[in-house]
Amino acid sequence: MGKEFKQMSYSDRIKMEALLNAGHTKPEVAKQLHFHRSTIYREYDRGKYMHRNSDYTEEERYSSDLGQKVHDWNEQGKGRALKIGNDRELAECIEDKIVNEKYSPEAALAEIKRGEKQFKTSISVRTLYRYIDSGIFLKLTNKELPIKGKRKKHNKKVQVQKRASAGESIENRPEEIKTRDTFGHWEMDTVKGKRGVTKSCMLVLTERKTRDEIIVKLKDQGAASVVEALDRLERKWGDMFPKVFRSITVDNGVEFSDYEGMERSALGEGRRTFVFYCHPYSSWERGTNENNNRLIRRHIPKGVDFDDRTDEEIAYIEEWINNYPRGMFDYRTSAELFEEEIRKLA
Repeated sequence: MGKEFKQMSYSDRIKMEALLNAGHTKPEVAKQLHFHRSTIYREYDRGKYMHRNSDYTEEERYSSDLGQKVHDWNEQGKGRALKIGNDRELAECIEDKIVNEKYSPEAALAEIKRGEKQFKTSISVRTLYRYIDSGIFLKLTNKELPIKGKRKKHNKKVQVQKRASAGESIENRPEEIKTRDTFGHWEMDTVKGKRGVTKSCMLVLTERKTRDEIIVKLKDQGAASVVEALDRLERKWGDMFPKVFRSITVDNGVEFSDYEGMERSALGEGRRTFVFYCHPYSSWERGTNENNNRLIRRHIPKGVDFDDRTDEEIAYIEEWINNYPRGMFDYRTSAELFEEEIRKLA
């Protein structure tokens, strides 16, 4: 009489993981747990992953948790097994992109597709979201996703403008800026840290056509610091500055109150750019800024003091944003598009 068929339980999987970690072979594990060797080999394939040791070496291991998750998924009766269960290398690459490099699922899959590495399996964005929702991944959950999560409930209150805009209104901004067809028109904003604690701020400029981002850390939140930052940018770009920075749209914050200083050239006589002011409390008029600020917040969440962040760390965030695959550009990056525009000007 042959052996009676039985399925592995979660307890069996935990024992299997412990025995393998203790150095036992798969046939030895099969004998101790009273399973056929083929059962143990199949189970190992379900739960295998690459484990990183403290010395940064990697080795293949078995996870009872992962094995159980794959088993539970297959038992749901959806009619098909996990595609990604046969390609742990792809699963680990996806985890790394989303958890460590802070990509969205869409951007992670696009970057993997653009890369040189070829994987055995390919999955759709919809399937990836389903896998994440079902807890298939070891390190990746909904908490790591940039969009999902609880949204804050904002109390409605009447806003009162405290300062009149001294400069040109956005109502007088040329039509070509609104359409985003012309390169060289920017939106500018400040990203601030923990209220009452962080003295510095980040000045962010976003080019409307390419979404290219410039981030400069300012020592304080004053108007003079903003003008000084623009002066440094003008010295860096030289004669190209008026072509690259044709206009800048800002809000009515006190840091942007010196419109003459922002427009006046630091290299000679005349005007270096045109500054336009949004309507009060109309952040949607700088929608490009707002969207890119969300990317910054993946690295520096709201309410975090960033006074001790170095220029190198800020430069890393800027580079990360500009090399982030954008769905609106068929997953090309802002850096690629920006370089193309600069070559046209040159």
